[in-house]
Amino acid sequence: MKHGKQKNARRYIVAASIGALLSAGVATGAYAGTEESAPLRYQPEMVRALATTLGVSEQAAVERLDQEAGQQERFAKLRAEKVSTLGAFFAKDGTLVVNAADAEAAKEVKAAGLAARVPERGESELDRIKAQLDAKALKSAPAGVSAWSVDLASDTVTVEVNGASDAATRDFLKAAKSNGDAVRVVQGQEKLETQAVVSPGSRMTFNGYLCSVGYGAKDRNGKQVLVTAGHCIEDLPALAYNGTRFAKGTHTRFALGTRSVDMGIATVDAGHSIGLDITTYGKAGTVAVRGSQRAPQGSALCKSGQTTGWTCGKVGSYNVSVTYTDENGGPDTVVTGLASSSVCTQGGDSGGAYVSGNQAQGMTSGGPIGQRCNGQVNSPGSSYFQPLDDALKYYGLTLNTK
Repeated sequence: MKHGKQKNARRYIVAASIGALLSAGVATGAYAGTEESAPLRYQPEMVRALATTLGVSEQAAVERLDQEAGQQERFAKLRAEKVSTLGAFFAKDGTLVVNAADAEAAKEVKAAGLAARVPERGESELDRIKAQLDAKALKSAPAGVSAWSVDLASDTVTVEVNGASDAATRDFLKAAKSNGDAVRVVQGQEKLETQAVVSPGSRMTFNGYLCSVGYGAKDRNGKQVLVTAGHCIEDLPALAYNGTRFAKGTHTRFALGTRSVDMGIATVDAGHSIGLDITTYGKAGTVAVRGSQRAPQGSALCKSGQTTGWTCGKVGSYNVSVTYTDENGGPDTVVTGLASSSVCTQGGDSGGAYVSGNQAQGMTSGGPIGQRCNGQVNSPGSSYFQPLDDALKYYGLTLNTK
């Protein structure tokens, strides 16, 4: 995680990636994009990316997205009806598999036309194990452990290690392995960093530093706010777009070397607002923000970021904890509450907008140090993002939608 010093205060070097574009006195038409001539169910570049990933036609990719959406609606209805479920995930063939609490619940799931299984552990038990590991890591950050998360598909807590070995790492792994086959240790994961760099010409500036514009929302009093990655506004700076101030950081849950959650908000100044379209950096117009329904594990996912532009992959796991390494010698920072993905990002993508279909998913938090994307939409890679719905709930916000 890269950072610098200014005025005796430690600050992250963050870069701009326009997740949601500024408008009403801040943005210009060049950045706002153009309206599509007819509404589309899915963003074309996402369809092409998914088709390439699956090795199918674009029509088959659209059918896959329709299938995912229909299954998610049925699952949401089951949860509203209080059917006892323990999470769900998309299998490789596009089937939404619902973890049922017992045989009776499994019958109800199947009656709704969804696949069901009764797992050995399930989401609640895995969350309990992960919470124990979180508590262990927060006492002393394990430098040799990049991330640990609940993986519903394998019904395990997955621990990713990077080869480093220190006392905290050894203690953490000992605690993890005490859970037997409920924990799976994966070798070879790179060390992680928040993806932030100084980049001239970026879209949001503060005190000589740069960061990204995220999503717009309103609080309980109707006040407009910007929702972004917490490490972008750690010192609660005034934010400017093209030299014009438009917002002021007010809250962040990120602090170097302490237990952190990578979410934060800034109050938007009168006369300005956050746009409702996500740029695809010239790939295929813009993507309208229609809501923030969380996409299950395995869903198609794309992100917008200045450094790597429009890149796509799939949702990995939720409830992910990571250890971010400070390359300048500062303390490691354990960040909890993230989601993982196979979307490629690089330094400078911090705060970039993740979207599945037209449902906003979150903001770029970080990824492997030294990762390089290949310039293609489907570039191999990985990243971590702060789920938007968690930030909205924590701060009591309502997402601005089109």
